[in-house]
Amino acid sequence: MTAVRHATARVPGSKSVTARALFLAAVAEGTTRLSRPLDASDTRAFLGAIATLGYSVEQTENVWAVTGNRAGPPAENATVWCHDAGTAARFLPALVSLGHGRYRIDASDQMRARPMSPLVQALRDIGVHIDAAPGDRLPLEIRADGVVGGDVALDAGVSSQYLTALCLMAPATKNGLRITVSQLVSVPYVDLTLAMMREFGVDANRDGQTFIIPPATYRAHDYAIEPDASTASYFFAAAALTGNSVTVPGLGRRSRQGDLRFATDVLARMGCQVESGEDDTTVTGPTQLRSPGEIIMRDISDTMMTLAAIAPFADAPVLIRDVANCRVKECDRIDAITTALNACGITTRTGPDWLEVTPGEPRGTMIDCHADHRITMAASVLGLRTPGLRLNDPKCVAKTFPGFHDELDHVVAQWQQTAP
Repeated sequence: MTAVRHATARVPGSKSVTARALFLAAVAEGTTRLSRPLDASDTRAFLGAIATLGYSVEQTENVWAVTGNRAGPPAENATVWCHDAGTAARFLPALVSLGHGRYRIDASDQMRARPMSPLVQALRDIGVHIDAAPGDRLPLEIRADGVVGGDVALDAGVSSQYLTALCLMAPATKNGLRITVSQLVSVPYVDLTLAMMREFGVDANRDGQTFIIPPATYRAHDYAIEPDASTASYFFAAAALTGNSVTVPGLGRRSRQGDLRFATDVLARMGCQVESGEDDTTVTGPTQLRSPGEIIMRDISDTMMTLAAIAPFADAPVLIRDVANCRVKECDRIDAITTALNACGITTRTGPDWLEVTPGEPRGTMIDCHADHRITMAASVLGLRTPGLRLNDPKCVAKTFPGFHDELDHVVAQWQQTAP
């Protein structure tokens, strides 16, 4: 029997948890201290926006402290810049709507191109005055005078972030919100939102597709950010692809992040051994990856590219379905990852909400990253078994993990050091 080579991957804090915690801290009563937050361009954009809006923000190496205000931003006039951060761009309109003043929210050309209309319309329906670019896209001009609340309908088929924004703001409205949702995607992210709201002292009720959230006051407290499950997927996939073993500390079965299912469900179906402890997860790759056949990734679509990157090495075609929302992320991710695989000589097929990858032997080439951190990270995993593969924009990983390439190199070095 061949001895398994083992490595430990140090994954930074969750972007999703950090962003939600920043919103909650901003509307909570008192000062919230976030330990081990994700320190990357997306979350820095959110933190910078909160400071611009007049909230008290203090930073040390591993702690961000925010003093909240249930009545909305202390500043009465402000312009905030979200860079490429979709989470900030979707959450901040809800946050500033609670205030009293004029606010402008803008972002990069990449973010300006991404859809905002369902959220903008929902905020208008509850009385928020918003001027937007054509198509209800960024930049937004918001004239805020608090929010009364009430009933509102929301199409969440493009992004669950719209629903999360409304849920997070609801307790700070005068009457709370009753949100009726259609076409909800990425349900685990909504579950994460509701769980974090409870941790800050507010319960939400769900009746089918309706979320009922009464007025209440969030309680500030010290909050630890767990590692990012989406980012961990690349290291789990690296182990799966190479037949090695990797452990991610701090991310275990107590995690509420849905993307951990990439390891526990997807990779397990592909023949990997997956062990989830209380506070860590270990994946060990097989000699030969099995195809999971047809797999629905509606709820964990941020890991679609991770699966596509290792699919050429499976023993049969891999069919990924129900990922239409991947076409309106930082780029059209279905097109980007299949174009990258095609450039490597791998055969793919695609449709509006699906892609299929046929097994093959990838060849090295230059990959267009489309300024998308997840395409870059997924392609980096593909490169572990594709000599000569190159990336045209490796530094775009700074969006969520500036040290990604160094950590992947470190994991590979650990495997080499533990080789029998």
